Amino acid sequence: MDPTQPAPPTSNITVRRGEPLVVVEHVDKHYGELHVLNDINTVVNRGEVVVVIGPSGSGKSTLCRAINRLETIDSGSISIDGQKLPEEGAALAKLRADVGMVFQSFNLFAHKTVLENITLAPTRVRRMSRKAAESEAMELLDRVGVANQAKKLPAQLSGGQQQRVAIARSLAMNPKLILMDEPTSALDPEMINEVLDVMVGLAKDGMTMIVVTHEMGFARKAADRVLFMADGRIVEEATPAEFFDHPTSDRAKDFLSKILDH
Repeated sequence: MDPTQPAPPTSNITVRRGEPLVVVEHVDKHYGELHVLNDINTVVNRGEVVVVIGPSGSGKSTLCRAINRLETIDSGSISIDGQKLPEEGAALAKLRADVGMVFQSFNLFAHKTVLENITLAPTRVRRMSRKAAESEAMELLDRVGVANQAKKLPAQLSGGQQQRVAIARSLAMNPKLILMDEPTSALDPEMINEVLDVMVGLAKDGMTMIVVTHEMGFARKAADRVLFMADGRIVEEATPAEFFDHPTSDRAKDFLSKILDH
């Protein structure tokens, strides 16, 4: 090799929009005898949308939750924006403030209005003034299409509206990254598209996202890259076109044949 040329990167993952934001190296995790994450290696670049798909029990949600340490890992390392994931304390709280999380079950505070749900973290964690936090919250609610619901309690909203509020709440912290763990799986079919439309809009705006989902249409439309997991491993990693049209592993071919034929 020509010594005047830079050495090739150790990873085979192409940098797409920006420098690496999330770096996962040799991560392992067990639940008792179950090896739920088995030598996981991947990089998510700034501004990239990575969709994680695979059969139930493949480790998708565990990986997503490990990235902001809602799940601990047994070995390996996870870095966000050049910093190793802290184990506990103030450093972990600071990292979580920079990483938005959207769950399948919304996790809104039932006794607080929609507006209060969104302003709580910016006023307490970011020390924003209430006026500034409310102004920004209303802009975010307008962005996700539920500004007219600001004074209602979560129970007065549909599931789709609640999930859009949850997305607005995560955006209110101006995160570097948003993790979404099956954000549409608890919704009625007619509500799924309204949430997916918001997610597609975020992708187009350049938000870095890691999304665990069964929505293959979203993966095709919005993902820069698809990670296919099975049995705790990343089996394939490819662009949506490559993955859906030309899967290389028998495991992926079998998975796609079962979900795309129905």
